[in-house]
Amino acid sequence: MTASRLEGGAVAADLRKEAVTEAAALAGEGRPPGLGVLLVGEDPASAVYVRSKTRACQESGIYHETARLSATATTDELMAVVDGYNQRADIHGILVQLPLPPQVDADRVLRLVDPRKDVDGFHPENVGLLVQKRPRFVSCTPAGIMELLKRSGIAIAGQRAVVLGRSDIVGKPMALLLLHADATVTICHSRTK
Repeated sequence: MTASRLEGGAVAADLRKEAVTEAAALAGEGRPPGLGVLLVGEDPASAVYVRSKTRACQESGIYHETARLSATATTDELMAVVDGYNQRADIHGILVQLPLPPQVDADRVLRLVDPRKDVDGFHPENVGLLVQKRPRFVSCTPAGIMELLKRSGIAIAGQRAVVLGRSDIVGKPMALLLLHADATVTICHSRTK
């Protein structure tokens, strides 16, 4: 079997077009979608990621706002922002940009996010639903990989797949999605011999 390179650019462009149509349909029903983002500190990679999400929202017609807190923010300050987003009817999705500063209890903050608004799929309820093959929200990178495979016509069922890494954000959700698609999955990580 020869390797083939998958080009995500065309798939991403198609998905963006679909998002514009879906956002317009929701707005037409009086339910314009909204995203609340929480960005803490000045991490350059996080800032770039949030800018890309902001741009995607603008291009798709999705309302968005970003709460920016200083790198010295406390867990309680972050929780107040998350709780505010949880209560708002115009915010349908919440994205807490990771990593958070060391003084912040990231688990407490992520657990506070309403699981019905947890677009990253980090809340324990959403992780549990993913494990049960009933995903509500899934981490964006694994979800994007599965969409790329699907739209590229790559059959997953019966294949062997190797996932490098066991992070909660990419490795574990990726392995579960592949497993649910009937692949035989091996996870390799820093302790794999």
